Formats: sequence, C-alpha cells, structure tokens
Amino acid sequence: MARIKRGVTTHRRHKKILGLTKGHRGTNHSLYRRAHESMLHALSYAYRHRKELKGDMRRLWIIRIGAAAREHGVSYSQLIHGLKLADIALDRKVLADLAMNDAAAFGELADAAKERLSAAA
Repeated sequence: MARIKRGVTTHRRHKKILGLTKGHRGTNHSLYRRAHESMLHALSYAYRHRKELKGDMRRLWIIRIGAAAREHGVSYSQLIHGLKLADIALDRKVLADLAMNDAAAFGELADAAKERLSAAA
C-alpha cells in the first residue's frame, strides 16, 4: 500500500491563510507561522469591533441629537423624556437622521416634546 503524502493539502491550507493576511505588515503576510498568528488576532479584533461599532454608532447618534436639540432650546435628556411623554416612539438612529437631514421635522418633534414637558410640570 502506497503512503499518502499531504503536501497538496498543506500547501492549499497555507495559501488560504496567506491570502487572508494579504495586506498585513512585515512578515505577517508572507511567513505561514507569523501569518497564522496574525490572522487569528485579526479575526478576533474584527469580531470584537463588530460589537463595539454598535455602541459607537449609538454615541454618535446621541451627540447629533443633543446638538440639534440644543438649537431648539431643549437638552437631549429633556427631548427624549418629552418624546416619551408625547408617545412619540422614534429610535435614536431615526432622530439623528432627522436632525441631520430634515431640520424642520426635527424642530416639530422638539416643539412637541417641549409642550409635553411644560404640560407635565
């Protein structure tokens, strides 16, 4: 019985890893052992940062909403509270988009929130 040589399989696996690390610095894209380690780190960073991106976007939306709310004479927290009192259920992504692209509609929302706040007080 002939022995099985695994050179083709190993070569294919190495080529796959080296392809994944294309663009990495130094020998991290050309030497297999370094490339494998670099790939493992890169994939873990990608997984972690996909989760972090969601929080980053939420922070950006809150900053944009707060800046637009202050232009209408109300703070961010007062705006969100007033919208809840007025039963206006818009998430922060939509509010930030309105603040950036449709200032008139955002102004109406801010006015509605201010009215509900003054009525509740």
